[in-house]
Amino acid sequence: MVVPVFNEAGAAPELAREIAAAFHGRDIEILFVDDSSRDNTRAQLAALQPDLPALRILAHAANAGQSRAVRTGVLAARSDIIVTLDGDGQNDPADAPRLVEALRAGPPDLALVGGERVRRQDSAAKKIASRIGNSIRRRLLRDTANDTGCGLKAFRREAFLRLPYFDHIHRYLPALMQREGYSTLFLPVGHRPRTSGASKYTNLGRLWASASDLAGVMWLQSRARNPGPVTEI
Repeated sequence: MVVPVFNEAGAAPELAREIAAAFHGRDIEILFVDDSSRDNTRAQLAALQPDLPALRILAHAANAGQSRAVRTGVLAARSDIIVTLDGDGQNDPADAPRLVEALRAGPPDLALVGGERVRRQDSAAKKIASRIGNSIRRRLLRDTANDTGCGLKAFRREAFLRLPYFDHIHRYLPALMQREGYSTLFLPVGHRPRTSGASKYTNLGRLWASASDLAGVMWLQSRARNPGPVTEI
């Protein structure tokens, strides 16, 4: 499990406990990646380590964004399957094992099982902006995903590391996985209201970044040449 966090002292400790409970009895490592928080997120998590032996804490020296924090966690992870979820506590860790099971039970080319939030607990403005953004992205990239903003995803580590890295890549994983010839699957997951901290994104800020990101991913798609199955002679 990889969880990027930035100034989430109010949510991160309980989230770590919930993750441990959701995967109780299973072999798991819980990697929280602190993206140079200015509050005591790191200290709050460190205090849990004696009681949560699966908990690992990685710390960025400088704030580098959610996508870089996810990549830091994936590079450090030892498992062949990675689960990500947002550090604000709005994703319910209880949904995570179901995504992992679907990934393990899927065909060999299935590389990602993403969550699609139902009964989303966000403001009306954020939900409308997300709906519009998802519609435009899906039409342009043809990635079949209805909700790439959901932080809860399970994917194969090896497939993720094949993808070209850029800031905000976490929103384009389905399209980029499909570009590499992998298949993707999406399952409904729960969503909870934020109870502490503040969102790190604004509608205007996300719109500005999305315009250039979309153009970049469309260019990557246009330059992809998939060789099909590879055989050694």
